[in-house]
Amino acid sequence: MPTEKTSEDSAGILLVDDMEENLTALEAVLRSLNEPLVRARSGEEAMKALLERRFAVVLLDIRMPGMDGFETAAHIKRLDRTKDVPIVFLTGSDAEAGYAFRGYATGAADYLTKPFDPWVLRAKVTVFLDLYRKSRRLERLQEGLAGLVERLSGLEDRLSADDLPDLARLRCQVRELQQLAAEGQAS
Repeated sequence: MPTEKTSEDSAGILLVDDMEENLTALEAVLRSLNEPLVRARSGEEAMKALLERRFAVVLLDIRMPGMDGFETAAHIKRLDRTKDVPIVFLTGSDAEAGYAFRGYATGAADYLTKPFDPWVLRAKVTVFLDLYRKSRRLERLQEGLAGLVERLSGLEDRLSADDLPDLARLRCQVRELQQLAAEGQAS
């Protein structure tokens, strides 16, 4: 069942590759997902982008001049803000045999060789987008639950106070809290 997308659920997909034709190919494959596609031509650009906004997934080329994909991934996983962003490594089919192992050891969630199957790439990215949306929804539900607990605590304080509370107002507040709880269960 598809998850309904809200503007808060919109997640960028970070495309990191030093080759223009590879970025263009990734955009062509992923454009139909209707999520922002953000380009970075180096590990340094990728880190700047990750510090500016949230991403559901990073598609990261391994072989790049300067900071390569492994170094970039290590930096991503080191920062609290970005450590949970899934990374899919992309590399040429002539890559060294140990690249996959090294990629997973660096914290990659997946590994694909170029040329990649567009359907497989789109399917994998769709899974990460769905996980991102569900994670954001869970965060919002947790925030709502924390607010509900705080309001219930306030009601309890008023009920245990020495002076007689306004029962009509308390009933109204209880109904509001019940409605909030029901809305949280429904979503």
